[in-house]
Amino acid sequence: MCWSLKELIAPEPVQKQPVVAWGSAGSGGKEGAKIPDLSGEDWSSSQKSPPDVYEKLGTPQGLWTGGEMANPVPSACCVVLAVVVVVYAQRHSQQDSHTQYERVGADVTMKCGSMDWDAAVTWTANGTDIDESHLNGSYLILKNVDLSQSGQYSCYEGSSWHLKYQTYLKVGTPPKEPVLMCRSNNYPKGFYCSWHLPTPTYIPNTFNISVIHGTKDMVCEKDAVPKNRCHIRYLQLFSTVKYKVTLTVTNALGKNFTTLTFDEFAIVKPDPPESVVAKPVPNNPRRLEVSWQNPSSWPDPESFPLKFFLRYRPLILDQWQHVELSDGTSHTITDAYAGKEYIIQVAAKDNDIGTWSDWSVAVHATPWTEEPKHLTTEAQITETTSASTSSFMAPPTTKICDKGAVVGSGAVAVCWTAGLVVAAYSVLFI
Repeated sequence: MCWSLKELIAPEPVQKQPVVAWGSAGSGGKEGAKIPDLSGEDWSSSQKSPPDVYEKLGTPQGLWTGGEMANPVPSACCVVLAVVVVVYAQRHSQQDSHTQYERVGADVTMKCGSMDWDAAVTWTANGTDIDESHLNGSYLILKNVDLSQSGQYSCYEGSSWHLKYQTYLKVGTPPKEPVLMCRSNNYPKGFYCSWHLPTPTYIPNTFNISVIHGTKDMVCEKDAVPKNRCHIRYLQLFSTVKYKVTLTVTNALGKNFTTLTFDEFAIVKPDPPESVVAKPVPNNPRRLEVSWQNPSSWPDPESFPLKFFLRYRPLILDQWQHVELSDGTSHTITDAYAGKEYIIQVAAKDNDIGTWSDWSVAVHATPWTEEPKHLTTEAQITETTSASTSSFMAPPTTKICDKGAVVGSGAVAVCWTAGLVVAAYSVLFI
């Protein structure tokens, strides 16, 4: 029997044939033979097993299908042939493929799998043919590689274009000494360490961190986000034994490491104060009221109180003024310049150990200023009336008629006429 590839991969379900009684079971199919009557059998009884039924039916054991007959040969054959096809397909599709890491500036030579040096081949980079000037026989030669040459390189047999070799070239650099920082912002619960590389390597890196307290190894639980950080819980408070943290970074081109040694008090550094608010004080043109809250990450401010450092300056100046506060979460600035906008920040520190936090987010505020007084309506009316009247009066230095310059009665008449006209206009507008 032959099967198509489709039938081998997805064979049709085997058709089960019902058992047809041409004669009595075990009678060789003779006509007129009776089939045993099994209607009275108790099929629910656990005492009745298939062999019992085989005896009554005379059916060979091993072919009982609950009333149906299936031929096991084609099914087994299909399974075996399907396995053969899958194995053949896997072997046929397997190519000599891998990832190759090279340093920036290196000369790279790639062989076309098991092909001979003098074989006719074609190389491609990311699907684009590579010029034959880069070939030495069947070898691909890349000089002074840079980051832009990272990608997938494939080699094909010249005549058949059969893929013979494939590699993914990744150009990068070995890691430089990593930057490691450890800090306790939730003393006395524990501390965390974070790290980064000073320059990128452009290829995958693996970081491994170890923490030793005296002679005991401690577990550094890595955070999901960010990935370059882990936490260590204090097992013993107020210990004078130093901690030693070593960070090792490795990639395909090399590795590097750095080490920190410290005691638990030196790395205590709270987070900045939160919810900083600054507002003017009514009727006080030189005062500003500033308030804030303890950092939420500081677990026990009652047992481990914080002190604060306040700095402020007007925007027009670059010099800060400072106030250190041993307790409390508010302060009143009393020497502000009236009407000038101020910038204000606060830092925190444990009362006895550690270092100051970073500065809080800057807030801006301007001291209270008195509202300007408006002119009364009466004064505005008087000013308007005076302005209207004066606009129609001749300036004091203007002469309507200069008698010394007029000669004769005709000139005198003209002078008086002009005077009357001006007087009439003045009366009308008044």
